[in-house]
Amino acid sequence: MGSNEESRGKGSGGKGSRDRGNERSFWRELPVMVLLALGLALLIRTFLIQAFYIPSESMERTLLVGDRVLVNKLAYRLGEIQRGDVIVFNGADSWESEVVVPEPGSFAQRALQRVGELFGFSTVGEKDFIKRVIGLPGDRVQCCDEKDRILINGTPLEESSYIHPGDVPSQDPFNIVVPPGRVWVMGDHRSESADSRAHLSDPGNGTIPIDKVVGRAFMIVWPLDRLALLNRPEAYAEAGLAAPATPDLAENTAGTAALAGFAVGSAPVAAAVATVVPVVGTRRVLRRHRRRGERSPGRPHVDDSCRRGPHDHRSRRGPTRRPPRGPGSPRSTR
Repeated sequence: MGSNEESRGKGSGGKGSRDRGNERSFWRELPVMVLLALGLALLIRTFLIQAFYIPSESMERTLLVGDRVLVNKLAYRLGEIQRGDVIVFNGADSWESEVVVPEPGSFAQRALQRVGELFGFSTVGEKDFIKRVIGLPGDRVQCCDEKDRILINGTPLEESSYIHPGDVPSQDPFNIVVPPGRVWVMGDHRSESADSRAHLSDPGNGTIPIDKVVGRAFMIVWPLDRLALLNRPEAYAEAGLAAPATPDLAENTAGTAALAGFAVGSAPVAAAVATVVPVVGTRRVLRRHRRRGERSPGRPHVDDSCRRGPHDHRSRRGPTRRPPRGPGSPRSTR
């Protein structure tokens, strides 16, 4: 009986040591998991998807102050910009910010801001702007006809479905031909948007270079009660202004991006964590099974013959054959 208690004590001690070993292994792997997640987040943010915070009213009613949107950076590498797209572009050194972004005071605040920008918590309005594409290269964009509608190549554009209620398409007249490699952009809140109309005297007559476009905003992910796709308005198709269909990753990535980043609007970090954690967890499970396999050869062999009943005649050696009877051996009787 004492030996049984001693063996049980050893078994429990062995299990406890294994648990402590697994815990130490987890803490050793945690920094690796964090570094992998941050590295993957940086790759996603740089090449695939980035989240932007909306600080101004220039895109109301489509985008409200405080919204967080996802921007697909592959959309225009695989396809072409189309009229009606909501885009983010870099306006540094050419456009003035529409909002005053206070500079962080302390070194820690500046460091946190830079880290946030690095991993997807960027703010539209400091150097990046978000507007709607109205005119493509070669388009003649005019304001306005007798019904206060903008004309694109002579075709009136009905914008009441997305511009801010009470606004007119434009209070400032203009008539330009969009140069090659550039687009004409406007905010949906026309009375509060300093868009292409405010830069008519700039080189390009207010248009922006296509190579400055960061990507297409395709989804509102925060707050959750405003979760929605940013589709192109039907007005462009109804007026015959829809561009030819081109490969566009925005709709294809909507479900994946929402799953990865809708909770906080930081798709790169969430997607990276969602990718790294299962990989590391799988590696731990495989290693645990490998250790068990290494221990199994040393286990004592258990003979199960004692478990068989009195009528169980199975044997690993096969059936026993009787020796042949000799010519004078007696027959057995039953």
